[in-house]
Amino acid sequence: MKAHVSSILLGTRDLDRAKQFYTEGLGWKIKADYGVSVFFESDGASPVGFYGREGLADQVGTSPEGSGFSGLVLTYVVRSEARVDEIIAEAEKAGATILKPGGALPWGGYGGSFADPDGYIWSLGYSAQGTDQPYAE
Repeated sequence: MKAHVSSILLGTRDLDRAKQFYTEGLGWKIKADYGVSVFFESDGASPVGFYGREGLADQVGTSPEGSGFSGLVLTYVVRSEARVDEIIAEAEKAGATILKPGGALPWGGYGGSFADPDGYIWSLGYSAQGTDQPYAE
């Protein structure tokens, strides 16, 4: 198995709320809306989609219940500290919970994090070190 993710599919308790958060709040574009799931334009990266939490849990053979930190963090690397702050502000305005506002990171970069309405954690980061960062934009 290669270190590659074909798509990222996240279970949501409210598909309409998730669509609104990501489209109206963060400006994502819907590529395909199947009613029970939705996928967003990926700009060449791994596609991100949402599926009803109970249906997705059933599909993979597990319980839809869960709480606390799942161990999953979605990382979004940008090209400036200012962009980190802009995205944090956009997410907060859209209803995200800000976990850490933008600031210096222990390893020398700059970043912050937020949780979307379903609790999925997004870590935003910038580093002036190296030119081979996995930039999202």
